[in-house]
Amino acid sequence: MGVAVDETKDAARRTRLANERTYLAWWRTGLTAIAVSIGLGRIVPGVTNVTKWPYEAVGAAYGLLGVAFMVLAHVRMRVVEAAVDRGEFARLDARWSLLLLVVGGGLGLASVALVIFSP
Repeated sequence: MGVAVDETKDAARRTRLANERTYLAWWRTGLTAIAVSIGLGRIVPGVTNVTKWPYEAVGAAYGLLGVAFMVLAHVRMRVVEAAVDRGEFARLDARWSLLLLVVGGGLGLASVALVIFSP
């Protein structure tokens, strides 16, 4: 005879564990953006003969994006936890998604421009 499992508690437990993994994934993304910030803003201008300020500006923006990912990770984790407590589902706010798309896309285009147009 098996142990009785409360499906609702088990689903909430699985959702909380998934939320924790997602939180850590947001953090990894933030840390990656910060690593790109250091590489683009400090290392590239330090080892090449280029005008530094465009690289520093785009690198700093990647750093800010990384911090934004970490802030969003915390906000999102709290929103999902509260929704699980209420037995609801919490969608990602479309404004956050659009903001990340615009900023990330802009930084991607700026990076491509630096690669193409720098000596």
